[in-house]
Amino acid sequence: MNRSIARRLALMFALVALFVFTLVGAGLFAVLRTQLESHLRESLDDRAQIARLICNHGLTPEKWRMSREKLTDMTPHDRSTVYAVTSIEPSYNYGKPIEGTTVKTWPGGYARVKPAGGGEDMLTTTVSIPGYSTRPPMQLQVASSYLPNIRTMRVFGFALAALSALGSLAVLLLSYSVTRIGLAPLTRLTRDASAVSPNNRSQRLNTASLPHELNDLANSFNGALERLDGAYCRLESFNADVAHELRTPVTILIGQTEVALTRNRSVDDLRHTLQSNLEEFERMRAIINDMLFLARADQGERATGLMQVSLAAEVAHTLEFLEIPLEEARVHARLHGDAVAHVNRSLFGRACANLLMNAIQHCQPGAEISVRIVREAEQVRIEVANPGEPIEPAVLEHLFDRFYRAEASRTNSRENHGLGLAIVKAIAEMHRGSVSVRSENGVNTFAFSVADSRVESVAQPLRANAPANAAANAVNTASGSGPASASYSSLAKGKSA
Repeated sequence: MNRSIARRLALMFALVALFVFTLVGAGLFAVLRTQLESHLRESLDDRAQIARLICNHGLTPEKWRMSREKLTDMTPHDRSTVYAVTSIEPSYNYGKPIEGTTVKTWPGGYARVKPAGGGEDMLTTTVSIPGYSTRPPMQLQVASSYLPNIRTMRVFGFALAALSALGSLAVLLLSYSVTRIGLAPLTRLTRDASAVSPNNRSQRLNTASLPHELNDLANSFNGALERLDGAYCRLESFNADVAHELRTPVTILIGQTEVALTRNRSVDDLRHTLQSNLEEFERMRAIINDMLFLARADQGERATGLMQVSLAAEVAHTLEFLEIPLEEARVHARLHGDAVAHVNRSLFGRACANLLMNAIQHCQPGAEISVRIVREAEQVRIEVANPGEPIEPAVLEHLFDRFYRAEASRTNSRENHGLGLAIVKAIAEMHRGSVSVRSENGVNTFAFSVADSRVESVAQPLRANAPANAAANAVNTASGSGPASASYSSLAKGKSA
């Protein structure tokens, strides 16, 4: 069940208002009770002073009778105030003192007493009257009932509770209306977001009229739309490329098969047709295999079958494998550095081959490709650098994205379907590494890294692959290069990555 933000905020405001009203009401209630008790003590003091003056005039039995009558006249009918006088002579006694449980006492002889016979609590004070002439010493007790205070506090409490409830209800209703007005920008934001569709991908949220609290959210949403739009465009381009690349071999297969079926063919003609068809099937299989590999990488698959190897030896083996493309492009490669790491040799070789093929395709004849193996904090980075045209920063950000091509045209589409660098990125992530690219001073450098095996570099890494090392030494001897770098050229045609 979806709950309304306006209702939730209104309810929260109402609860906060009720809490505040309760605190304020409790404070007012305590202040009022203290003031009523203070007024009751002051009133009790006044009555005790009057009663004391009356008792002081009762010097003789005759005058004491008059004093008793005055005390009786001062006593209310509801006995909310009572007077009691005790003396050693029974004739000077008046009334009955309040006895019971003392609930609370105050300085000055004040006490709150709960009568033993029941009834409302009484506030009492006792005054000593010294003897004079024939009148003996007396103790005057004046007591006032708490009932008026209790009634006042009860009425005040009920009124305060009712006002707090009504105030909280008013806050609930008003805050709901105010919240709906305050959330109007969010409503507009939702309406603008709902208008975004695949047919209107360029629309973005208007952040000019949004409050500061929603501005960051809108900018983040617009950023997500930009990324989704870019991915959607690349996916559309990929779909067009795949359709184009798969349509071509399918068309060739259909055409060659139809031609072969038009009349009787010799065995050699049929063999030639089947060989041509096999090449097209291999091309289709390569595209499909690349797509399946990336799909598995998307699911978080990690590289298995790891072996501790010399990365220089693996790169040298790949360079030997690519001798044909290097020779056809009339470029050569030079290897620098070495490190030992745990890698899947097949995947590592595929990543190196993809980067090298990328460099070969973008090199001018006579150029040199530099391959460097650099050890970093917890990773080993393999860099492939080649001279070439500068790459725009906007393009650099997407070169390792799958389905991305820096050039919109489908040149060399038979050799490249836009997944090579994406596969390099997937292989790096499967080895807990990353990829990077930079274009500086007329040199473009593509790199990927793998997790470091924490093993020291071997002194002579190329010995791990004797054939590759022998080929490198042969070329080094011919070119006069030192042992720290190896130059590779093509030997024979027919090999492919």
